[in-house]
Amino acid sequence: MMSNLIDKIGDWNPQLLRELKGRFKFFHVAIVVATSLLLQLVVFLYQLREFPGDEYPRTGVYCRLRQVYLQQQNRVHHQSNKSKISNFCPQNEIDLQLWWRDHWEYIFLTFSVIFVFTLLVAGTYLLINDLAKEETRGTLNFIRLSPQSETTILTGKLLGVPSLIYLIILVAVPLHLWSGLSAKIAFNYILSYYAILAASCTFFYSAALLFGLMSRWFSGFQPWLGSGAVFLFLYITLMLASNDSNGLNNSTAWFRLFSPWDTTRYLFPNVFNRYTSYYMQNWQFFHLPLGKNVVSVVGFHLLNFGLCSYGILQALKRCFRNPQASIINKKQSYLLVAFCQLMMWGFALQFRKDNYRWDEAVGQNHIWLALYNLALILSLIAVLSPHRQDVQDWARYRHQEVSSHKSVWQDLIWAEKSPALVAIAINLTIVTIPWLVWISVTSVIDANGVRTLLSNEIDRFKTLLVIALSISLMMIYATITQLILLLKTPKRSFWAIGTLGAVTFLPPMILEIIGISSWKHPTVWMFTTSPWAAIEHVGVITVFMALLADLSVLALLNFQLTRQVRLAGESATKALLAGR
Repeated sequence: MMSNLIDKIGDWNPQLLRELKGRFKFFHVAIVVATSLLLQLVVFLYQLREFPGDEYPRTGVYCRLRQVYLQQQNRVHHQSNKSKISNFCPQNEIDLQLWWRDHWEYIFLTFSVIFVFTLLVAGTYLLINDLAKEETRGTLNFIRLSPQSETTILTGKLLGVPSLIYLIILVAVPLHLWSGLSAKIAFNYILSYYAILAASCTFFYSAALLFGLMSRWFSGFQPWLGSGAVFLFLYITLMLASNDSNGLNNSTAWFRLFSPWDTTRYLFPNVFNRYTSYYMQNWQFFHLPLGKNVVSVVGFHLLNFGLCSYGILQALKRCFRNPQASIINKKQSYLLVAFCQLMMWGFALQFRKDNYRWDEAVGQNHIWLALYNLALILSLIAVLSPHRQDVQDWARYRHQEVSSHKSVWQDLIWAEKSPALVAIAINLTIVTIPWLVWISVTSVIDANGVRTLLSNEIDRFKTLLVIALSISLMMIYATITQLILLLKTPKRSFWAIGTLGAVTFLPPMILEIIGISSWKHPTVWMFTTSPWAAIEHVGVITVFMALLADLSVLALLNFQLTRQVRLAGESATKALLAGR
């Protein structure tokens, strides 16, 4: 029977069979099972240490005489009666049924937290470490040459590499499930937790594989870096979920969806010693009340994990066969930016009080939205900008595709080897559309007669100019990055990323250090990546002149870029005859 099962696994996924054969040795399995059983015993005995014995105090939670004793104690304290009252609760007055219920609940919640850290942190480490070893031994290239599809190989990795971690959890699941049912926790809530945990594993494991493929320069430090980042993320979100009562009422809520803690707290409020999940009951997405029932909360989490895992899988397929390929292409970048805007603005359009206007809610989140989009656009500039050889191939052989009636603009929008400026401009347009909608519908004076963020039409126009200024700055950075990648110097990627980071972050840092603050010298800040910091202290004319200056620089840079692309596309014979 076992041999038939192994044969079926091999027929379905040869890569999974390879991973399981390398790990499911008798000694390894015995150690894993013993470790899981020992952990269960330790957790059970640790909770059992507080079993109410003969000296259980009358003030204890499980003593039925607790209220009577407290009243007697108060009377004795106020009167001069010195008679002593026994400090211990009689055994027949101890509510053992309630104690065992809470005892099983503590065990259930303890394992719920252990499962998350064990699966996500240890599993991430094993996956990245496995890829690093395959790369070192040279077997990863052998796998790439396999006739199996990318989906089959990656599925085999996801299921096979952390298989011993799965075994640890599976051995502990019966006790976890029994303790949950003994604690009177609804079975559908427990299944919802398992679904969220499985979706979290799929997302983090897929991201771990992508990180392992794209971070070869970290050498042996890859596994520690990846698993450490996951552990830090889980720890921070654990602290936020346990202490923050309004953490999901802003645009940062989307990033907390990638952690299972908020859902775990919603399903099991006592996991963080909080006896209410009220903070999530007001959770909204475009004013849709997601937090009103379990189905919407769990369903939205699963949908988010599913869409993001699918996107990572597409990136894995691109990078697995060809490690030099970019993570995403231009078409996928448009979908990515649109999806990010949908999620970030969806959580920005909610508020903590019923009398908050949605435009005020955006006003409170506009800094976060600007920072997220800045990081997103900078990442796309680094990912989408092609290198010299790709641009040279596109410029030299593009004329061969004339028969397909493809225009230059179509190539600039869709072709991977064409310069990325048009693609970056389209992504910036997608980012800008929600801002324009917000500005157009935001009222100057709200219903209570209080001025909003945009207090008059001049502020509206100035805000539009600052948005245009930000777009022009991003296009300048994209053009500079593309020009550097067209150079013949070695390590062009390093210089491009370094220059992009320097022009983005160094100017505002230097200005702050030398004392040129945004409110003292706002004109200078118009030429940095933070023009929003000085918008309240400049006039419309100043912003307009800064925009004209940026557009002039952008035109000159694009003229130089067009010339470089044309030269790169010339044949070697033509360049030699021209003296180049």
